[in-house]
Amino acid sequence: MRDRYFYEVMFDDTSIDVSKEVGLVWSIANSLRGAYTSDKYKDVIIPMVIIRRFECALEATKDAVVAKHKQNPNLPAAILCQVSQYPFYNYSEYNLKRLLDDSDNIASNLKSYIEGFSANIQLIMEKLLKFSTQIDKMDKSNRLYSVVKKFSDLDLYPSHVDSMKMGYIFEDIIRRFSENAEAGDHYTPREVIRLMVNVLLAEGCDDLLTEDGKIATVLDAACGSGGMLSTAYDFLRRKNPYVDVRLFGQEINPESYAICLADMLIKGQDIKNIMGDEEANTLKTDCFPDQKMRLVIMNPPFGTPWGGKDAPEGQEKAVREENKKGGRFEHGLPGTGDSQLLFMQHAINKLDKKNGRAAIITNGSPLFSGGTTSGESQIRRWMLEEDLIEAIIALPTQLFYNTDIGIYIFILSRNKRPDRRGKVQLINAVDMWKPLRKSLGKKRREIDRESMKKITELYSNFEENQYCKIFPNEEFLYKEYAVYQPLQRRGVLNEESIERLRTSSYFTSNSNIFNKTDFEQLKEMNPRSAADKKKYQKYLAGQQFVENVLAILEANRSDHVFMDYGEFEKHLKSLLSKVEGMSASRLNGIAMVLAMMDKTAVVQKDRKGKIIKDTTTKDTEIIKLTQDPEEYFYREVYPHVPDAIWAYEYDPEKKESSTNKEKLGAEFPFTRFFYEYKEPEKADDLLDQFMELEKSLSKKIAALQESEEA
Repeated sequence: MRDRYFYEVMFDDTSIDVSKEVGLVWSIANSLRGAYTSDKYKDVIIPMVIIRRFECALEATKDAVVAKHKQNPNLPAAILCQVSQYPFYNYSEYNLKRLLDDSDNIASNLKSYIEGFSANIQLIMEKLLKFSTQIDKMDKSNRLYSVVKKFSDLDLYPSHVDSMKMGYIFEDIIRRFSENAEAGDHYTPREVIRLMVNVLLAEGCDDLLTEDGKIATVLDAACGSGGMLSTAYDFLRRKNPYVDVRLFGQEINPESYAICLADMLIKGQDIKNIMGDEEANTLKTDCFPDQKMRLVIMNPPFGTPWGGKDAPEGQEKAVREENKKGGRFEHGLPGTGDSQLLFMQHAINKLDKKNGRAAIITNGSPLFSGGTTSGESQIRRWMLEEDLIEAIIALPTQLFYNTDIGIYIFILSRNKRPDRRGKVQLINAVDMWKPLRKSLGKKRREIDRESMKKITELYSNFEENQYCKIFPNEEFLYKEYAVYQPLQRRGVLNEESIERLRTSSYFTSNSNIFNKTDFEQLKEMNPRSAADKKKYQKYLAGQQFVENVLAILEANRSDHVFMDYGEFEKHLKSLLSKVEGMSASRLNGIAMVLAMMDKTAVVQKDRKGKIIKDTTTKDTEIIKLTQDPEEYFYREVYPHVPDAIWAYEYDPEKKESSTNKEKLGAEFPFTRFFYEYKEPEKADDLLDQFMELEKSLSKKIAALQESEEA
């Protein structure tokens, strides 16, 4: 193991018990029943937890702040922050305990108490959480006094509940509220975050962990409640108390953003670097355009649309603008239904050009979705060609609270160590977990200390074994080759072939000739626009064309079989050439529908003697860049299709277009590399097992019958 690259696993020896705090919080939540539906408990619980956390943090300096404010109510906020020893304060004489002394006015007094907080706290309470509305609602339903009383007893003092434990409390609250979360919103368990941070900092970050005064900029562009930022902060400060950690985040969910701000304030972070609400939509806006990051850590939403009718207003337009040269998404757009690879491009765009590193959670889609020329494939290709992917780690299923699907971590780097350059490391950690004693939603497993250590060591050792595979980047790049069969068709103008043409899509759903469905809709349309009138007239002409062709073919029906497709086409031309609207392409289309593929028919060749391909037989073969295509076809294709014609259909000399596009793509078929073939049991062995079971069952039935007779 390379000790200089490996750092001990950040995993506390003693487990963090939050059952007391969480139990009290949820007993309060249950007291809201009747006045609130369960999905609205969070409107009270989250603000009250935040208020109590701030109150506990400020208690030691509260009296001094109140006294200072009384002396001069116009003191600048900066002076009151100096007194409070936090970047926030409260100059109200109230606290939650004192509010209980005047139960008749508890609602107005609580509002007054909140107004005594500094502006940054009021931003959280009112703009984001709109808590004054909930105060009135609780007061009206006679719940406010009991809620305030119970929260006043909740111990959230930083000396007893450090930021790590507070994170667990928030995590549990969010978990319960997210059990019915929207698809794609998956809150990241703390042990998964710790693993990400541990692997991320295991290499390329020696200066941050050992040198004084170094600046560590950390970004989470989908930061939620700030768990990833907090964990990165705690790890860095634990390893190096003198590192200057600067956290940056973007989050559009107001409740999560509020929790994140609260945590950042207590950590002394500049909350101007934590952007929230709709203006912080990462797909629309880079809130820190002039700031590159040393570290990016992120769990973007799975399968959420960036475009189409289900996307936020203006988002698709913004994304497409960034798809231009120099934009954040210039290297490709995935399908509009999934934005994960957009977040990944954003992360790469934010990385420091010299030594930036990123850890991104995804589901399986970014590894292999999309065809060869799709945006997904081209984004993967770009990442490989730029040598940005250091490792991909497959995690166990059932780790997350509201999804049990397989999860992956991409480790991206702009400062790969020399032996990693030009290579991608795959780590199969799907079996590295221990069961939870009690399920938490869909979370039934966790990555324990030993598993975390093993995964980190596998990453740092960078050596192949049963859990780790290392490949050159080219292993994941491939070309798509077209495969055809020779044009060999027999033609006949009998009842069957003419009926096939009559009902074919070529004559019933062809926008260039006649589309029956569209025609019927246009027929019923009144009035029609100028464009619709033009289309209607085109389909009327097409309908007449179809009728004329079919009438001539019916009149010349015959059982004569043409074994030479060229001769059959000439025969059709002699019959149909004078039909109004006939063209060479239409004649060819009609002939291809009427004629059937027949390997005994004459192989068609052009004037130069070159075999003509049957375009209807087109298939594709995916061949890795590391393979010789000719050898591949001799081994994989010719044994099944001896007369196959293959080609790489791209001409670099011509302008790239929809019909002339380089068929070079990329994918990560992760499970294929770790698949182990298990030979099935022999039939005789299975039969023996079956006979043994049958004998055993017969004995049990006989014994049962004997006992009944007795």
